[in-house]
Amino acid sequence: MATFLYKLGRLAFRRRHFVALIWVALLTLAGVGAASAPPAGNSSFSIPGTEAQKAFDLLEQRFPGQSADGATARVVFKAPSGEKMTDAGNKATVEKTVDELEDGSEVASVTNPYTGDAVSKDGTIAYTSVKYDVSGMELEESTKDALEDAAQQARDAGLTVEIGGDALQAVPETGATEVIGIAVAAVVLVITFGSLVAAGLPLLTALIGVGIGVSSITALASALELGSTTSILAMMIGLAVGIDYALFIVSRYRAELAEGREREEAAGRAVGTAGSAVVFAGLTVVIALVGLAVVNIPMLTKMGVAAAGTVAIAVLIALTMIPALLGYAGRRVKPAGAKGKRLGRLRKGEPKTDEPDGRPKANLGTRWASFVVRRPLAVLLLGVIGLGAAAVPATSLELGLPDDGSQPTSTTQRRAYDLLSEGFGPGFNGPLVVVVDAKSSDAPKDAFTDVEKRIKDLDGVVAVTPPSPNKGGDTATITVIPDSKPSSVQTEDLVHAIRDAGGDIEAKTGAETLVTGSTAMNIDVSQKLNDALVPYLVLVVGLAFLLLIVVFRSILVPLKAALGFLLSVMAALGAVVAVFQWGWLAGLMGVEETGPVMSMMPIFMVGVVFGLAMDYEVFLVTRMREAYVHGEKPNQAVVTGFKHGARVVTAAAVIMIAVFAGFIGSSESMVKMIGFGLAIAVFFDAFVVRMAIVPAVLALLGMKAWWLPKWLDRALPNVDVEGEGLRTAGERGAGPDERELVRT
Repeated sequence: MATFLYKLGRLAFRRRHFVALIWVALLTLAGVGAASAPPAGNSSFSIPGTEAQKAFDLLEQRFPGQSADGATARVVFKAPSGEKMTDAGNKATVEKTVDELEDGSEVASVTNPYTGDAVSKDGTIAYTSVKYDVSGMELEESTKDALEDAAQQARDAGLTVEIGGDALQAVPETGATEVIGIAVAAVVLVITFGSLVAAGLPLLTALIGVGIGVSSITALASALELGSTTSILAMMIGLAVGIDYALFIVSRYRAELAEGREREEAAGRAVGTAGSAVVFAGLTVVIALVGLAVVNIPMLTKMGVAAAGTVAIAVLIALTMIPALLGYAGRRVKPAGAKGKRLGRLRKGEPKTDEPDGRPKANLGTRWASFVVRRPLAVLLLGVIGLGAAAVPATSLELGLPDDGSQPTSTTQRRAYDLLSEGFGPGFNGPLVVVVDAKSSDAPKDAFTDVEKRIKDLDGVVAVTPPSPNKGGDTATITVIPDSKPSSVQTEDLVHAIRDAGGDIEAKTGAETLVTGSTAMNIDVSQKLNDALVPYLVLVVGLAFLLLIVVFRSILVPLKAALGFLLSVMAALGAVVAVFQWGWLAGLMGVEETGPVMSMMPIFMVGVVFGLAMDYEVFLVTRMREAYVHGEKPNQAVVTGFKHGARVVTAAAVIMIAVFAGFIGSSESMVKMIGFGLAIAVFFDAFVVRMAIVPAVLALLGMKAWWLPKWLDRALPNVDVEGEGLRTAGERGAGPDERELVRT
């Protein structure tokens, strides 16, 4: 591995024009594809194998032409104080609005509040439901404008009017904080390298990689039904890993220059050593993201694969574009520690001797590692107890999917949600659709009536509409209004109660009862994600564990890495619960409404954080492994690893935290929550687990940390991440810059 990447690095350095041309061409091609691609349509949200999806599919089959997946809008009217919606003037305004809405070209149906029992009991609130032929993302702008214009005319007449539903669904915006995150990354890079040129290389390559990845996603969005969130998450992860991977290679390049190597040779060695770590770190991230497919939710699978593709591009760019750009930069990228006049002294091999006894002054990473190996047990206990305390809120984790009730109060969707809750009760925003399939029943009408009666007798039910059969008379829908809000535990219990009652009804009448609707869909998604979490953990952690055994040639080091990850991800979940569910620091994070944690959050965080955690594990511990392989004692190898890697890993973690935190400003609650969760998870993992717990555990294990059974040592391939092959070749007389090694 190291030898191959060494050759690749030198080749890219020498053929820099050709390499740069290839990447610029790919970026241009992806950009043209994105610009010429048709606009993304509806990103279908299906959950195969669940009752809600089965009922949804049955509706499309038995009720053709009703556009089951079409956009909807609820235009909610509230009368001025002291008036009612049944007053003549207000009624005329509403009916005029209904007439205007019916004239829309993409409108399938519009209900009249006064003929459809859509006026509240106190008469102050009414609503009309608008059904469209196409999905919310496919609606023409003119249709959306017509909807808003009709509402505005009713407002001008004196009514309070708000619009709920997905008809006005907007593409999520990330806000200015995303730019701030990139700016913070730039500042950290400048401080780390002490050079604008060296700092600019990781930013430039990361932006090129993200540009190719996001443009490709945009180009394929319509064909593959990719939602807007997919590109945002790919950008988030691609930026973070792209900067980090380039950072490690540039840092190693400067270290090789400081040892007196020629620039082409230094580029080859940087890619051969740090590049090997990049490959395996990237591979763990890709495994974690692609592994999301085991959940069998197409939207989540697409998000994972798209983000994994962006990570793969980041790896390839780091291995090829970085050495090419280093060739262009020439002497403007200085050796590590070299500034101005000190560059000449370092090239002559004169060490910096700031200590009184003449020894080189120890950096902060060396001093910290020396402290940890002297007090390993105390550091280990402090780190574990601290993360354990942060994880405590995770025991109160409640899962759900965001709806209009989780929108900011400044949005019309949220205000419409609140008005409907005020006028008709909290459950009105999350009606349950019960589908009765009586095709196998001898008396379909009796079965429909039986289901209606059984549901009315259940606790937690406010209203039940009469059965509405299809033209064939073999299937009917019944709408059930709970007395609790959609995301509540009570509503979930009601869904399970209806399904339990359906089993008795099927045994009695032969009719199958299914529950669907957005609320039931959310409940089934949460359950499916919970059921998939353990198999996903086993798959991803198991594959990565085997990969790390190959990388580190150890059993205990990968085991320690996996256990440390579990600590950091549980602590991060605890922080997410504290902010988004309990409301701690909610104002600071821009969280206007607390509630259940998004049901995708735990499994998505497990996937992404595991991959990113292994990044730091590979980058930091490979330097320790390298020192150990080269003859140092275990504790000294830990200190050496920190001496060379702590500063860079710290910079990488700060950059990744800044990039993720930049997405907290998103208008999309899911993106906001994921941005915060990943940022805090990286903080816990990098600064507590990898910087404190890892060296403490290695110090306690000593030689045992690197133990591997002889039979397994013989069976495993030698990937040579630490570049021992390059060192051996040099000792055999390949020459100071080892040019012949590249030619062989």
